[in-house]
Amino acid sequence: MDFAMLKHAEAFDDTLEEKRAAPRYISLIRAAKLILPQGEFVCVIRDVSQVGVKIKTFHSLPAIGADARLELQNGERFEVAVIRVEQGEASFAFSQPVEVDRLIREHWAYPKRQLRLSATLAVTLHTPTAEWSGIVSNISQQGARIISDAKLARDQMVRIEAEQLPELRAKVRWRRDGEYGLVFENTFRLAEFAQLAARLQCPELLRSA
Repeated sequence: MDFAMLKHAEAFDDTLEEKRAAPRYISLIRAAKLILPQGEFVCVIRDVSQVGVKIKTFHSLPAIGADARLELQNGERFEVAVIRVEQGEASFAFSQPVEVDRLIREHWAYPKRQLRLSATLAVTLHTPTAEWSGIVSNISQQGARIISDAKLARDQMVRIEAEQLPELRAKVRWRRDGEYGLVFENTFRLAEFAQLAARLQCPELLRSA
């Protein structure tokens, strides 16, 4: 961490310690994604100021180097540097000061959407009369995008099986050029989705939690 970043980190620590006296400090609960070289990890933003952010985690984190970004639900990303990692939480400094209101509103130029996890996962799709192989290209709490040669109709129900997933039932929302958008009947809770992200990318993080 360079000198300027260190000053950001110290300022953020001061902000957290002086909550009542620091108008820039905001406490909120908002899902986000921490993007590291090892993968994408779901977290919850708890505290934010112009200079840094504190997050809640659902598992241990991998070693965090210089290349780290925080992604909001609208897809907007901020470069961050780690200050401290503790059991169940971590603090980061922004690479440059940000507008707190921008994080709270999740800037209107970027519409809010579901957190999506980029993943490559082999699955089997089942219908009452056939089964096909497929590849998950991304997954969220509510659904997934799957590449497959399956012949599925819109609104058709399918059952999804994979070694790393619980059994899922889903409805086909859209189809296009060998890709299908599926909506799950039973969605993942945020903690379940966070642990799924860790299991798919760094399963040792769950063992060390």
